Amino acid sequence: MLISKKVEFSASHICRSAQLTDAENERVYGAAANPLGHGHNYVVEVAIEGEPDPVTGMILDLKRLREILEDKVLIVYDHRLLNREVEPFDKVVPTVENIAIDIWNRVAPCIQGARLYSVKVHETNELCVEYRGGA
Repeated sequence: MLISKKVEFSASHICRSAQLTDAENERVYGAAANPLGHGHNYVVEVAIEGEPDPVTGMILDLKRLREILEDKVLIVYDHRLLNREVEPFDKVVPTVENIAIDIWNRVAPCIQGARLYSVKVHETNELCVEYRGGA
């Protein structure tokens, strides 16, 4: 069984790789390569997989999931310039894919008695990335 919770935040980022030239960054990332940055409104949906507890009837208390998302996502990401204020984006390009991976890495260790199934990140109604853990 899956349960999911959505949260929203606003953040800015600069999509530029130090391994690429200015021209290559502009070709790869387009307007997102602007060295002054740009912002998005993000929606993050986290899905938890498990079986309902026979006593509580819940996979995970949704209040607890909300607390985890507040602590591990909203406090970290909301109204931040990701490249300068959120590790690992001082070294990793903050693409929506890398944001999904980072959120997974922050949230997964906090889920007890169930399993993190997926992290979906929607970026300004343009793009949705779903991450289901990695190998």
